[in-house]
Amino acid sequence: MRNNHYSGKLIRQAAVALLALAAFLAPAPMAAADRTGSDGGPSVITLPGATGAEGIAAGDGSTFFAGDLLNGNIYRGDVHKGTAKRFIEAPGGRAAVGMKADLRHGLLFVAGAATGQAYVYSLETKKTVAVYQLAGRGTSFINDVTLTDKGAWFTNSQAGELYFVPVNRHGDPGKVRTLALKEPAGALEKGFNLNGIAAVRDGKTLIVAHTVRSALYAVDPGTGSNRLITLTESSGAPVTLPYVDGIIVRGDTLWAVQNMLNQVSRIRLDRNLSSGEVREVITSPHFDIPTTAALFGDTLAVVNAKFTTPAATTFEAVLVDARSRH
Repeated sequence: MRNNHYSGKLIRQAAVALLALAAFLAPAPMAAADRTGSDGGPSVITLPGATGAEGIAAGDGSTFFAGDLLNGNIYRGDVHKGTAKRFIEAPGGRAAVGMKADLRHGLLFVAGAATGQAYVYSLETKKTVAVYQLAGRGTSFINDVTLTDKGAWFTNSQAGELYFVPVNRHGDPGKVRTLALKEPAGALEKGFNLNGIAAVRDGKTLIVAHTVRSALYAVDPGTGSNRLITLTESSGAPVTLPYVDGIIVRGDTLWAVQNMLNQVSRIRLDRNLSSGEVREVITSPHFDIPTTAALFGDTLAVVNAKFTTPAATTFEAVLVDARSRH
């Protein structure tokens, strides 16, 4: 029996909780670089038939995967062709938020939001490889995922802990392990806590985004200890990341999606991952509560969740330049 109504209700309630975060904490945005496309290519890619959107992941070449927030269906598209179509029809009761594609093993890892679950799909057969009940249904929000050479790490926005799903050399997912985070990142506050996550330094360090605190933390995946990454503007003035959601890291550059501000901040990290400088803020007139992003060379594909448009009937990925060209 399909249970999309119950699942969708849980997700929408969680979205309302996210919108309830204190708006007065958000400072005035920095000067932004407004870009609507890359190299004259498509700027918007529609996910046909989607009833919601939240997660997106890079695949092979110009391929991307995106999820239907409310029913868990997975779309596959091409950022060069500007097209997308449904790829996996998820069983009833599932949801799809953050996701990552493990191309080495042909797997897609998907966070299941308020279901408390995580899903692993085969990119070849489109079948479910594994389902993990990481936390309680309706009392948790499994929000995002990142990959290392050894497996996948998931965040929970309602608990100060991470979950690790190991993958062996044959591509078989193993038994999940829970990592309790110490303070400061592990301390809970009202609202959405841990959100986006990225593995750096060959998986020796994790960076997590904390929505309520408008902050980033560097986490030791072995012990759960962590520290704040202090952020500044180019002038040296301290800055935070209000409404920070999904994050991507390449080299010493981190892109942080800030959903309610309709922007993505590009940050230069220092070697010790103790500080970072916001180099620019990326915006687009096509952004409508962006949540997560995938990186394709110098192009970001950012998915619109449209949390403030409950009657929305179309959902899409927006393509923007990942950095200024001047």
